[in-house]
Amino acid sequence: MLLSLGCQTMREGVIATLIFFTAGVVLILASVHIVPQIWNLQHIIMFIGFMLLLLAPIILVSTFLLSVLPNAKKKMDQCDH
Repeated sequence: MLLSLGCQTMREGVIATLIFFTAGVVLILASVHIVPQIWNLQHIIMFIGFMLLLLAPIILVSTFLLSVLPNAKKKMDQCDH
């Protein structure tokens, strides 16, 4: 089920957010300092980095919104924190 929430899903959402944010920052810094200016490669890599930075909070907010659904409290009470 797509909207199922559990302990594993919460962890995966936070880890995916961290990975997207870190990859976005690394790609932006790499495009500015490392990538040569041929075939607009800098702009392409920077665009991908900005998209990853944009998707990171979207994943985190959607995970939070899933956690405040009415049935989510029952599932979250069974988690080992």
